[in-house]
Amino acid sequence: MFVILLVVIALIAWALHLMQEAIDRQEFSLMLAGLLVAAAASGMMSAYILVNHYVGFSWEVAAS
Repeated sequence: MFVILLVVIALIAWALHLMQEAIDRQEFSLMLAGLLVAAAASGMMSAYILVNHYVGFSWEVAAS
């Protein structure tokens, strides 16, 4: 769990860095790259949450 959280935090930091560079250099491609990295981080977190809920549900079903 902590590894995924660290990866997501690193991705968000990288996305913010890319977006700051895009503002400084006035480049659209860097802004797009930052948005794509942020989307990847949110997708990774969403997948983790969904899998976590599914595993918890599976444990409840197996226990009963």
